[in-house]
Amino acid sequence: MGVFNAFMSLSGMIDTDVTEQEKLARHTSYRIGGKADLFVTCHSYHSLRRAIEVLAREQVPWVIIGKGSNLLVADDGYRGAVVTLGTEFSRFVVGEDGCTITVGAGAMLARLVNEALSRGLSGLEFAVGIPGTVGGAVSMNAGSRTDWIGSLIEDVVTYKPGEGIRHYAHDDIVWGYRTCGLPRDEIVLEITLSLKPASKDEIRAKMERSLTRRRRTQPMGVPSCGSVFRNPPNRSVGAMIEECGLKGFSQGGAEVSDIHANFIVNKGTATAADVAAVIQHVHGKIKETYGVELQPEVKFLGF
Repeated sequence: MGVFNAFMSLSGMIDTDVTEQEKLARHTSYRIGGKADLFVTCHSYHSLRRAIEVLAREQVPWVIIGKGSNLLVADDGYRGAVVTLGTEFSRFVVGEDGCTITVGAGAMLARLVNEALSRGLSGLEFAVGIPGTVGGAVSMNAGSRTDWIGSLIEDVVTYKPGEGIRHYAHDDIVWGYRTCGLPRDEIVLEITLSLKPASKDEIRAKMERSLTRRRRTQPMGVPSCGSVFRNPPNRSVGAMIEECGLKGFSQGGAEVSDIHANFIVNKGTATAADVAAVIQHVHGKIKETYGVELQPEVKFLGF
């Protein structure tokens, strides 16, 4: 039993790509992270189900990721299998009513936003510029301060290992700020969103305003994981960090952004240990100053 047997079994599977000792820095927006024992891309539901069964049988720990846009991977990597969703999970289907879109969890959120624009469907303008996959966006209820993807979702399809497909209507799920009440042991496969018809010019104008705001207030084009901490009720984490004089605070190649203090950026040479040290320092300073226990928005793998 183990990684070798899992690799041999997965190597012969249809719709499955598997590599050993894959550098996870290639698969995160931070461009940071050591190697995973196995990196598995499943291109169909049957491939995903069989892969998870093999990993369970061989007692290999596994985790599923999207594009790693809110993920910090340890410098030592991950002792187990990292699973991603491939071809079949990137499909789009527009409903007969012309206002609903069913999209696979592996599709890029940016592509979904552009698909909605091309069809004159409004509702996703707030998501322009948000990186990552649809599945990742659902799992963290991604959005802006006032809008989030969960409010648009009509239906979610998941896979529960060992049991099979499950369906959830919008009201079956508890949606909150940067949280989604789906069971953590289930994998999002696809979602259906309900959008509203609007003129393409109006949609494009809203998108441009949203993107301009992001470019003005966030460090675009530099490796980061987006917002590091969730905002406490009625507070801005960025403002709190800035008030503590922590803009520009750095450890090794990791630095609190001077554009938005809730972003910790990789200046090019940062290690996961550097980023973790900055996160810990900021967390401690905020607790000391305000008595607030910040909750991380970034996910940690391999720590």
